[in-house]
Amino acid sequence: MSDCLFCKIIAGEIPSSKVYEDELCYAFHDIDPQAPMHFLVIPKAHIGSCGEITAENSAVVAHIFEVISKIAEEQSITDFRVVSNCGEQAGQSVHHLHFHVLAGRDMTWPPG
Repeated sequence: MSDCLFCKIIAGEIPSSKVYEDELCYAFHDIDPQAPMHFLVIPKAHIGSCGEITAENSAVVAHIFEVISKIAEEQSITDFRVVSNCGEQAGQSVHHLHFHVLAGRDMTWPPG
């Protein structure tokens, strides 16, 4: 998708700080981190959001979760949060399926 920010990152048109890449997905550090460790994992194929996951493309989502686990292990991260905002009212600002992985601080509520 030519006007998609994340498709442009995958294509190398927009720079990013790569964490991981394979034939199905790409992971990179968030430009506005909300935790000491905050990266995103996105499929290379354009999928707009969780609402567009189908039987034909769902294997990439399973693969992404395997990649998240692999990155966490490599980074010695044991406690982390995975978030995907689906739709504008849920906070999705880039309409390309992506998973935020956050770690390195207490994310329990109430804090303390």
